[in-house]
Amino acid sequence: MNTFRRRLPGVVYGGDYNPEQWPREVWQEDVRLMREAGVRLVSLGVFSWAMLEPADGEFDFSWLDEIMDLLWANGIHVNLATPNAAPPPWLATDFPETLSVDRRGVRHGIGSRGHFCPSSPVYRDRSRRIAAKLAERYGKHPGLAMWHIGNEYHSDCFCDLCDDGFRTWLRQRYGTLEELNHRWGTAFWSQRYSDWAQVHLPRPVRGWVNPSRELDFSRFTSDLLLDLVVQERDLLHGITPDVPATTNFFQCRLTDSHRWAQELDVVAFDCYPDPGKPDAMAVAAFQYDLMRSLRGGQPWMLMEQAAGAVSQWKTNQVKQPGRMRLGSYQAVAHGSDAVMFFQWRASRQGQEKFHSAMLPHGGEKTRTWQEVKALGNELRTVDEVATARTRAQVAIVWDWQNWWAVEGCAHPDNTFDYRDTVARHYRALWHSQVAVDVVTLDDDLSPYRVLVVPNQYLMTRHHSAAARKFVEDGGRLVVSYFSGIVDEDDRIVEGGYPGALREIVGAHVQEFSPLPAEATVPVQAAAGENALDGFFATASVWQDDLDTETARPLAVYRKGHLTGKAAVTEHRLGRGRAVYVGTRLDDDALEALVRHVLDCADVRPVHAAPRGVEVTERQTRTSAYLFLLNHRQDKATITLDRSGTDLISGRRLQAGETLVLDAADVAVVRSPLAPPQDADRPSSDS
Repeated sequence: MNTFRRRLPGVVYGGDYNPEQWPREVWQEDVRLMREAGVRLVSLGVFSWAMLEPADGEFDFSWLDEIMDLLWANGIHVNLATPNAAPPPWLATDFPETLSVDRRGVRHGIGSRGHFCPSSPVYRDRSRRIAAKLAERYGKHPGLAMWHIGNEYHSDCFCDLCDDGFRTWLRQRYGTLEELNHRWGTAFWSQRYSDWAQVHLPRPVRGWVNPSRELDFSRFTSDLLLDLVVQERDLLHGITPDVPATTNFFQCRLTDSHRWAQELDVVAFDCYPDPGKPDAMAVAAFQYDLMRSLRGGQPWMLMEQAAGAVSQWKTNQVKQPGRMRLGSYQAVAHGSDAVMFFQWRASRQGQEKFHSAMLPHGGEKTRTWQEVKALGNELRTVDEVATARTRAQVAIVWDWQNWWAVEGCAHPDNTFDYRDTVARHYRALWHSQVAVDVVTLDDDLSPYRVLVVPNQYLMTRHHSAAARKFVEDGGRLVVSYFSGIVDEDDRIVEGGYPGALREIVGAHVQEFSPLPAEATVPVQAAAGENALDGFFATASVWQDDLDTETARPLAVYRKGHLTGKAAVTEHRLGRGRAVYVGTRLDDDALEALVRHVLDCADVRPVHAAPRGVEVTERQTRTSAYLFLLNHRQDKATITLDRSGTDLISGRRLQAGETLVLDAADVAVVRSPLAPPQDADRPSSDS
């Protein structure tokens, strides 16, 4: 990211620009208004393949030459895309095998995007060819800041080429057919393969597909799409070694961003919180923390967001006044060094013509434009925040391979929603106003005092060992039900549930006991000396029939066939403790439990603030930047625990002073960085 930062210091502002949709006389107006709004960077050419190459091997770069020069003449840098996300009609007509095939064997047509087969040699060749042409032509252009490879990769394919590729991938993974049979458990239902030609990707079957096979197909698809990115990255780096390259993530089930991020120069993300959902900003905060964590805390880029309404939901609610600004600062508060949008000018035609833009159909008189212009100029006041990092003592686990597995088939409850489960656990931390990293159990866990592990159904031996060491070394572990059940092959871990965690949590799940839809069971603090005295919860969805072995109950069921049995347990192991949650607690109870664990681990809020005010902090070597974001519908009052300067207003503030934030308002307070606190974990007796 250093090369990118030299080209574009400060907080980058801009969005996707699609000048090919507009006559040339509009371009001059665009750059004039971009300058008014403080735009520094535009993503260019994302969906322009058909304009750049109207027929196979026939190129027209004249319009792109003109717009590149016009933007640079006005001080605007370009994030230039390789336009492979939407192949042109001629590619599908001349080479129909480049079109993707759905699970039922139906080949997709043209007229949308992402309709390519990632295994197609022709698609790969033409995609690399247009990328090479762009790099050779614009690699030395002074306005080129970075490369944007493709767009929101999310295409899977079930054609014969991908079928062959899947077999090749499996041969490389397992070596022999005997090993594949063993790992997939093909003795079940007479699925044992005697020849590689019998092995196929999971097209429809009568009933359910073997879950191990489905899991491997998810891994294969992620690897296959990543190979497209890596090939183009290597090509671009070979021609333009000093120009960083990225692709834009969104929370896509098909692509393991933990793996992908290691292949990119900077992480970029597209985020579209639904204004109609009350917890949308907490979910956005989780996604931002995930992006920051993918490359060890490095700053990342918010590549796309909506200036107002999107065109994705059944009802596309607009962002109320001030909320676009608030959401933009939220991304910066969680480590983004860029605030960008889709798109610059609202389209007149096409599938997304009602998707909001920085410059709406109504032009300069609209509220959205006025807010966009004000934000772009205001963000310059916080330029010094760029490159600052976040220190967290708490981590939550998000694991793509577990996502694929836990939402697989034939489970005790087949309504699992991994995203929702992780979001619920994260919200408890968000409301507790502590900094959170998002990790996997393959990451270094030593920096953290508290680790939250929601529904980690798939756990390898390494994962189990890592969790055990974390607790033994003094950490506080919170793990929820249906965790530690299977290994990397979706094979039950022997030794009784939760197999990979049984010794860590000190309890044995005798039986899973999912609850009927809408059913609830009361839970209260266990009798006797209990730090959760007064705890009461409503449990739903799931119950574990738990036998406490070396653990002690913290909370028990009050009704039903499990009355008096443990619902929540705590186990002392080494210098730390593991809390196991054997049911789905209501939100307030889960938050109370999480706060209890945070208190026991001596993890304090970043700064005291009323509920609904989000608090984060970024740090450089010399300064701390406190972000206070008021998500409430009314004013919020914060008593500052430090002296500093609000970068946005320029106001000098003193410790003990009261700061009042209007609804949707933001403050960014810079203070001298205090000496680092002792990060040693507390002992189990603390």
